[in-house]
Amino acid sequence: MRPLTPDPDPAPRPAAPGPETASGAGPVGHTIARLDAAALGVAASAVGLALAEVISLANDRVRSPILDVGDRVIDLVPPFVKDLAIAWFGTNDKIALLVGIGVVLTLAAGLAGMAVLRSGRRWGLAVPGAFAAVGALATWTARVDRPWWAALPAVLGGATAAIVLVVLRRRLDAGARRRTRTARDEAAVLSASAIGGRRSFLALAATMSGGAAVVGFGARRVGERLAPAADLGPAGLPLAGRPLPPLDPATSLDVPGITPLVTANDDFYRIDTALTVPRIEPSTWSLRIHGLVDEERTFDLDDLRELEIVEADITMTCVSNLVGGGLVGHARWTGVRLDDLLASAGIRAEADQIVGRSVDGYTCGFPTDVLDGRDALVAIGMNGEPLPPAHGFPARLVVPGLYGYVSATKWLSEIELTTFDAFDHYWVPRGYAVEAPIHTQSRIDLPKTLANLPAGPTTVAGVAWAQTRGIEAVEVRVDEGPWQAATLADAVNDDTWRQWAIELPLDSGRHTLSVRATDGTGAVQTADRAEPLPSGATGRHEIVVFVA
Repeated sequence: MRPLTPDPDPAPRPAAPGPETASGAGPVGHTIARLDAAALGVAASAVGLALAEVISLANDRVRSPILDVGDRVIDLVPPFVKDLAIAWFGTNDKIALLVGIGVVLTLAAGLAGMAVLRSGRRWGLAVPGAFAAVGALATWTARVDRPWWAALPAVLGGATAAIVLVVLRRRLDAGARRRTRTARDEAAVLSASAIGGRRSFLALAATMSGGAAVVGFGARRVGERLAPAADLGPAGLPLAGRPLPPLDPATSLDVPGITPLVTANDDFYRIDTALTVPRIEPSTWSLRIHGLVDEERTFDLDDLRELEIVEADITMTCVSNLVGGGLVGHARWTGVRLDDLLASAGIRAEADQIVGRSVDGYTCGFPTDVLDGRDALVAIGMNGEPLPPAHGFPARLVVPGLYGYVSATKWLSEIELTTFDAFDHYWVPRGYAVEAPIHTQSRIDLPKTLANLPAGPTTVAGVAWAQTRGIEAVEVRVDEGPWQAATLADAVNDDTWRQWAIELPLDSGRHTLSVRATDGTGAVQTADRAEPLPSGATGRHEIVVFVA
């Protein structure tokens, strides 16, 4: 009989495979497990956001939580961040913000999936809960008052994301347990089934994410189609009682590549705080004039038609425009004079500020002193058409001589007479100046900076502006040479820019071209450089060219 002695070299008993083993051991296995978890979180969040977008179609008082959060980001970022975003992305700054929010949401959703897979539901579900809370808070702190139920898209979307997160977690766990029970050969069967199971789960997560994206974007498109059209009705844009004549050909120079005198509506710059363009039903729109007035007044579009309709050629400029930048444009505006509207209400003597308020709660403010005869308008038309939605339909303020952030309220709903001591408009607490007259500026349109040019005569051309003061002269110099007078197109009026051009002989080499303007008061454009914050950029536009 053999003695009962232990095997001198027993084979180790294989460990029973569990969920972690099914996920794979070692760095590769853990990477795959993290990928499963991240896909789980992204899919759940995508479904929740898609539902929020669908719910936002139900009523004009509810809105996508992404847009509400984006609005709060715009309101809370420091002013230099806003100027930096415009410098980097120009008029695409809002698209860049939404893309950034999407990236942050995707990363947070992936982390939520990892948390719910590794740390249990409590911590993982905290992320959808935080999404819902942030979205609801953004809704309730909007610039305009909204009912408590306006947060339903955020709350229901967050709750849906949490439910989907739990369901997908259970599916992932069930798959791991099933593979464990059926595995007979851990070296082959388990490996194959684990890979196949993960592929199936990732395919499901990708399908859910893609489907949710289609539903979400589809809901947004449906919302845009359901929005009221920018239509002034059968009568269309009213005609001015004394229409302006067509622009004289002498107000434009025949120089290919120069900025056109009139900026097409589609090319006109758009800088504002609205992530989506408000779409307003013309039949329900009204303009309320109140505050320090003798009699509060309210006007609808039909009331405006009954007043004197005027036209005015005005060049507008954004305070964020850098020296040589493109955030400036010219249009022929149609509307009613602001001083006529305010006179009908009667301005009290103590009022020194006119505040324009948008339908989304944005405010601009400027001194009552601008009611000095300049063509300040409540505009309803732009270049012979009703205002495009992106530029303020059905009505906006246009005030020559002031940067847009203090004067150019789009989607106008109220005008309040108040004082500077009593009210700060939107950008003042954010560091911008209370008053902001436009600086005298000029810009070189051609040649383009860093252009390679042949030696000999070269046409240098561009535009210059100093609204309400006009442009009297433009001069150009090469390197540190003498200033030379450019030819000016005829002026339309003192509120519009002027084209200029000069032909200069350029020798071979690297050259710096500089421009400066002199306004109607005799003041020469300053060479001192300043950033847009707090009251507009200053300095002289310079470009470098290479001549062979």
